[in-house]
Amino acid sequence: MAELTPMMQQYLETKKEYQDCILFYRLGDFYEMFFDDALIASKELEITLTGKSCGQEERAPMCGVPYHAVDSYLNKLVSKGYKVAICEQVEDPKSARGIVRREVIRVATPGTNLNIQALDDSKNNYLLCVAYFPGKIGLSVADVTTGDYYLTEVEDIRKLQDEINKYAPSELICNEPFFVSGYDIEDLKTRLHVSVYSLQSHYFDEDGCKKTLMRHFKVNTPKGLGIEDFPVGMMAAGALLQYLYETQKTSLTHFTHLYPYLSSKYMLLDSSTRRNLELLETLREKQKKGSLLGVLDRTKTAMGGRLLRKYIEQPLIDREKIEKRLDAVEVMCKRSIDREEIREYLQAVYDLERLLGRVSYKTANPRDLIALKNSLAMLPSLRTVLADFETPLLVEILGNMDPLEDICKLIDDSITEEPPIAIKEGGIIREGFNESIDALKKAKTDGKKWLTELEETDRERTGIKNLRIKYNKVFGYYFEVTNSYKDQVPEDYVRKQTLANAERYTTPRLKELEDSILNAEDKLFGLEYDLFCEIREAVAGEVERIQKTARAVAKLDVITSLAFVAEQNHYVRPALNEKGVIDIMEGRHPVVEQMIQNDMFIANDTHLDEKKHCIAVITGPNMAGKSTYMRQVALIVLMSQIGSFVPAKKADIGIVDRIFTRVGASDDLASGQSTFMVEMNEVANILRNATPNSLLVLDEIGRGTSTFDGLSIAWAVIEHISNRRILGAKTLFATHYHELTELEGKMDNVNNYCIAVKEKGDDIVFLRKIVKGGADKSYGIQVAKLAGVPDMVIDRAKEIVEQLSDNDITEKVQSIEVDRSKGEKKKSVKYDEVDLEQISLLDTVKDEDVIRELTEIDISNLTPVDALNTLYRLQNRLKNRWGT
Repeated sequence: MAELTPMMQQYLETKKEYQDCILFYRLGDFYEMFFDDALIASKELEITLTGKSCGQEERAPMCGVPYHAVDSYLNKLVSKGYKVAICEQVEDPKSARGIVRREVIRVATPGTNLNIQALDDSKNNYLLCVAYFPGKIGLSVADVTTGDYYLTEVEDIRKLQDEINKYAPSELICNEPFFVSGYDIEDLKTRLHVSVYSLQSHYFDEDGCKKTLMRHFKVNTPKGLGIEDFPVGMMAAGALLQYLYETQKTSLTHFTHLYPYLSSKYMLLDSSTRRNLELLETLREKQKKGSLLGVLDRTKTAMGGRLLRKYIEQPLIDREKIEKRLDAVEVMCKRSIDREEIREYLQAVYDLERLLGRVSYKTANPRDLIALKNSLAMLPSLRTVLADFETPLLVEILGNMDPLEDICKLIDDSITEEPPIAIKEGGIIREGFNESIDALKKAKTDGKKWLTELEETDRERTGIKNLRIKYNKVFGYYFEVTNSYKDQVPEDYVRKQTLANAERYTTPRLKELEDSILNAEDKLFGLEYDLFCEIREAVAGEVERIQKTARAVAKLDVITSLAFVAEQNHYVRPALNEKGVIDIMEGRHPVVEQMIQNDMFIANDTHLDEKKHCIAVITGPNMAGKSTYMRQVALIVLMSQIGSFVPAKKADIGIVDRIFTRVGASDDLASGQSTFMVEMNEVANILRNATPNSLLVLDEIGRGTSTFDGLSIAWAVIEHISNRRILGAKTLFATHYHELTELEGKMDNVNNYCIAVKEKGDDIVFLRKIVKGGADKSYGIQVAKLAGVPDMVIDRAKEIVEQLSDNDITEKVQSIEVDRSKGEKKKSVKYDEVDLEQISLLDTVKDEDVIRELTEIDISNLTPVDALNTLYRLQNRLKNRWGT
């Protein structure tokens, strides 16, 4: 068997260490991939698959991408869930003896992608680690681009699911037991597009995790970490940090703090609630516009946008903290001139957190440092405006906002105002900062002058009018002579290259100048590069100060954004109470009102409490606005608990510990669940996890099954919620089962409300107003007519509804209750039995009906087409009657 080439041996040795990765192997100006990696990459990247001689009989499959365009190819593979190991040349090929030494400098994964073009500025790119143990689950999450690093613990899989949905990580790493925990891993991969990888057990070794964390945060005892109450969470955090060390090959100096938290300290929002309330994106288009975040986000910085997203995902339940935010928003509303001045300064602030991430990774270029300097230059102005505020949160923000004048001055003194992106081609260091660099620059500048003088001298000497001295990296400096003057070239000119229409020459004098200039240039570029790296390291040494300031700037940005939105949209400050009362006067839906022109949104009142107004049963036709009204109440409560003003004339909000919603219907075909099964799963989750301090929004429970079954379930759910000994949670319950309005008199904490409509003949007008009392019908046929259902179907529906009204189940419900109150045995009703009387009512057509309709037709107003349609319909009815 033929022996592999040295280069291929080196490749295979490196590949052995990174078998789960696609290896980008640097060869000159390309990153090459071989064997299976080449087969995968050529298909995924849609690039040509070729071959390379490797010492074997068969050529090795190979493909490659140019090094200067690697980011776009890297992003494509990472976004598809692949890990990519980047293997670089780590010594100069000119000075290398034998094969050039290469090392993997970083492994790019979905959760560690650093490319700015691939990331959303307003969204964190989280890597999440799960340490699963029976009875306790540890969870840690980090964003390598910003340095965010958190840990917590949860008791069960459902709570873990809520945390995963909250963070929406792009990558999840876990221990092996998690795969047999019962969690739907495939759902994570397919629906949420999360890349899932398991780590070996040694990553989760308790002692190893402690040592890793203590070494990183430079503390001598585990207690110094401040996470002694989270033993399993600590294992998740330690495993995550070890994984980052192995893949990122850097010290991660921007990971300055590990923040433990308890999920019970925030309002609980499960995945259904986040989706149904459209907090961060719309249900259908998955767009920010049309969501609550889309309305509230008027932040000026990327950091502020990410923090506002966190506020919406984690509303507070601590009244004192909420009031603190509200105080700051209120004062910013009152002092609009100061607020707008602050927002103008914030406009010039770049993404400090991600700039700092690149500085820590040693990938920041000179322009990144200029962006950092320009951002820091805004801090003194921001501090000056903030100094006049006395509100506690704004005073705290000012205290955390370091002016960082020393860092700003260092960058300003050292880096030119418009440096190149490349860090090895000079032009970076400002004149006057370093004497050696200034001297080399002078030599380089004088060299250019020498070349100009030589060009003029030789032009006169030779008589070649268009003689030019030019330069490229391959041939250095040369004289270029066009073919028309070729005969005038002197004997001391030595030919270097022949082109189609010109010749290139050198002379001893030009060669002498070239050596002087290029040596000065090489030294200059090397010195500038070294000095730039020193400056970057100096900035990296102040990472903690800059991070603290960045967080303060982000908070200020969110507060001013909320104040701006409150003023623009005429929001009011909500009062907060802990008595369980939700009292909203003229509340509006924050998103829907933005879609309606000329302030035409109809505002509605809401009153819920823990006593006589615990459950509101809301009836009314489809499209009347029941779902909008219920969502609006939930959003107003949520907005008040993130510290935002709310769309209402007045609001007094009782703090809730969680919001649950059951809205809409959808099949989950992938997991084999029908619409009704999905609905019942959500109802079961709500009834098991809600507390008396929760807010429930339930829309049309029971509609996915037969009428009697659905009504029975809805009835039983309301009974369960209304029982204060079992639950007693504040509830908005929309339904088309008008029979449920009977509960108002039977339970002292159930109240009926309906959406007002106005009838105009066969048509209806939706008034969008919530009024006391129950609706007596659903106006389904009128809504069908509005939707454009054919008249034939509408007419037939009217006939059927009249016939069915004789069998109204409301009477049956009432009679059942009466029988029960008398103590008599309740009649057993078999709902699945066929009602022959009902069938005859639906199917039988009397001749008199046809005759009556014929006599009532206004022939003078009937078009020929309408006449044909009417005749056809009546004929079909008679055929059905006679069986012909």
